[in-house]
Amino acid sequence: MSYTINPKERHAKASAENLRVSTKDSIVLSRAIRGKKLTTAKRLLNDLSEKKRDLDGKYHSKAVGEFIELLNSCEKNADNTGLERSRLFLHCSATHGSKSRRRRRKSKFGSQMKTTNLEMILIER
Repeated sequence: MSYTINPKERHAKASAENLRVSTKDSIVLSRAIRGKKLTTAKRLLNDLSEKKRDLDGKYHSKAVGEFIELLNSCEKNADNTGLERSRLFLHCSATHGSKSRRRRRKSKFGSQMKTTNLEMILIER
């Protein structure tokens, strides 16, 4: 999967494909944390998972769990490349993943299983 941006500054990346979370919720969360400092974004996600804070009246709990896992992975990548934690800013994006069809007895019935692609980039500024 190609990333949405290629920063010129030092950075660390992490991505996840075909996650079984709502794309709509993922886009709302990625807009909320995009461009924020690492500590601020982690605090927001932790508050959402503990239901201390909400976004437009919703907690987006399933998507928040995946975001936290991916952010921890990206943070470990940043530590391995030697980036300074105090200077890290987050870029995050969510897109539609592949669709697969849930099979039923007749071809007319059934539902589509939708997935989401997530990517996070920690940029040192």
